[in-house]
Amino acid sequence: MDNLIMTSAEVAEGAALPRCHEVHTNPDTPNAAINAPALLSQKPVEEKSPAQWAYERLILYIQNFEKNLDSEHEIAMGFTGGDAGVLRIEGMGYFDPDIVTFYGSDPAGGKTQLVQHVSQLSVLLRAVAKPEPTVEATRIGFRLAADLDTA
Repeated sequence: MDNLIMTSAEVAEGAALPRCHEVHTNPDTPNAAINAPALLSQKPVEEKSPAQWAYERLILYIQNFEKNLDSEHEIAMGFTGGDAGVLRIEGMGYFDPDIVTFYGSDPAGGKTQLVQHVSQLSVLLRAVAKPEPTVEATRIGFRLAADLDTA
């Protein structure tokens, strides 16, 4: 183990950075924690609304989930706590201070939007078959992360 010497400022900064920890049965499974500090530390946590903070972390989970998908599947979310079904994630946003919004379509192709308060946020990410086998799979996670870099 390396013995790193850090200044008190570096220790304080490190303690303030968001932490994410995961363990998987397959050691080759991508870990969302790898990208967390760079992506989430652009603005101090205390300056973020609960909606922005939830939105940014969801992007990490979505992007990480998509890394494990084959070319025949896309990401969708299942609704928990009811039988509302599945929404193919085609967009995501937030409305300060406390709303997160998911845009997409249901399995029949109908437009769907979920508006959810951060205190009720419970997202089940699912892999679903592409609607058209000949079309390239859509990867929303990478677009969401790229948008964070430009915001």
